[in-house]
Amino acid sequence: MDGALALARRGLGRTAPNPAVGCILVRDGRVLGRGWTQPGGRPHAETEAIRRAEAADPDGARGATCYVTLEPCAHHGKTPPCVDALIAAGVSRVVAALEDPDPRVAGAGLARLRDAGVEVDTGVQAEAAAEVNAGYLLMRQQDRPLVTLKAATTLDGRIATHTGESRWITGEAARAQGHLLRARHDAIVVGSGTAVVDNPALTVRLPGMTEYGPRRVVLDGRLRLPLTHALVRDATEVPTLLMTRQDSPTDRLQAYRDAGVEIASLPTDSNGALSLTAALHELAVRGITRVLVEGGGQLAAGLLRYSLVDRLVWFRSARVVGGDGIPAIAGFGLDALADTPRFRLAGATSVGEDVMETYVAVA
Repeated sequence: MDGALALARRGLGRTAPNPAVGCILVRDGRVLGRGWTQPGGRPHAETEAIRRAEAADPDGARGATCYVTLEPCAHHGKTPPCVDALIAAGVSRVVAALEDPDPRVAGAGLARLRDAGVEVDTGVQAEAAAEVNAGYLLMRQQDRPLVTLKAATTLDGRIATHTGESRWITGEAARAQGHLLRARHDAIVVGSGTAVVDNPALTVRLPGMTEYGPRRVVLDGRLRLPLTHALVRDATEVPTLLMTRQDSPTDRLQAYRDAGVEIASLPTDSNGALSLTAALHELAVRGITRVLVEGGGQLAAGLLRYSLVDRLVWFRSARVVGGDGIPAIAGFGLDALADTPRFRLAGATSVGEDVMETYVAVA
């Protein structure tokens, strides 16, 4: 199952709206075939593993044990059910880490296998499997994607000097890790302030991974993003979504659409800002399961205020800017420590001269 989980991770950022699944077929202690969900969500991991097993062995997967990180599907979508493929292949046992919360599956796949005489076990490495597909599970259970907030700061939590100079607070190795994070998410989200001031391309610029670029999303309630901005100019090449108010001027919105930018109109919250809950729901409706938030401070504060941050990835540079520097997170009106969002340290590692810390939200 550890091997199947490693295969599943290969699909992160490339399989949405489908889950990233890994599968290994074993018989008599020998691996017959490996598979993982392919880009776009199909072929599925199980059929990929069966195909490879049949190409490598005259008996294919007959009599094999299937280790899979999520319950095989039992419904007809754009591909036939994986349970039918496993039964037809003659597997004798299926070990699934998790049941699939998709109401079209939700135990039905495992039941079909049992009815066909296949031995079924569940729960092996369930916690690790849930972490791999945390975004997919949240989309199915809470109608929103997994939100990871990324920050690159000095030791005192500043992202720029008081003059706005920010390039580069962290080193080249940390920036490469940041691009790898982008490749493992379905969408990158920024606020309009960050988009206008930093002029980011929001693409993956790692050798051999440029095609991994996720959808770019800009939250822009006041339509501050210039039509000449790079995010608009190449929107026909890199999918770009602008989320704005429902009462935004229609002629301005049409200009964005003519440039290839998708538009999502959102309600506002009690403070007149774009509803972040509605924004995340809209992303889930569009099939996005994993979101990387890269700024700015107001957007980060809003997400934290409403407990909408599931993971923190914090790059720390061994520099100190001082209190007049620009903070990574704007104020969000907390009066008591008891009300602060809390996170658990999940890992820390040196990245060049910097440190990368990963945190998980504490419920």
